[in-house]
Amino acid sequence: MELNQNVESDESQQKDLEKQGVFFGTAEKLFNWGRSWSLWPFQFGLACCAIEMICATQARFDISRYGYEVFRSSPRQSDVMIIAGTVTHKMTPVIERLYNQMPEPKWVIALGSCAVEGGPFYDSYAVLNGIDKVLPVDIYIPGCPPRPEALTDGMLKLKEKVQNSKKYQEAISDNA
Repeated sequence: MELNQNVESDESQQKDLEKQGVFFGTAEKLFNWGRSWSLWPFQFGLACCAIEMICATQARFDISRYGYEVFRSSPRQSDVMIIAGTVTHKMTPVIERLYNQMPEPKWVIALGSCAVEGGPFYDSYAVLNGIDKVLPVDIYIPGCPPRPEALTDGMLKLKEKVQNSKKYQEAISDNA
């Protein structure tokens, strides 16, 4: 009984302090918040969905207002790989190599029907039926091709996922 009263008392004190501008959290939450506002996508387009990805960076759709304007050309300088378009079996080893060159923590977005599940080419001998057969996908954005607004929405969903993520801590413990 006494323990519950102490917990309720601590929570009320914490709420009073938050109203005055003092916030409580962990270092992990702070790092995840900073990481979520500085995602650097890897500029990697395979087909027509890449055009929509490029359009999302232009003035009309302006993905930069969310902090995603720094599209990198090197996997070593990025933390989000956007697979935009048709993935062939011949291209799969290259995609895996580029993914492995990215630093931890890293995330993957499948952009377009072809990247999600093969699209109109799902029964082709040369097309991979979904990049999730090869890489761990965090966000799926369907469409043929998806609109730039869909990519913006997917990036915002990834931002929420990063803010609530323990992926960085898992990466550190795996490397130790």
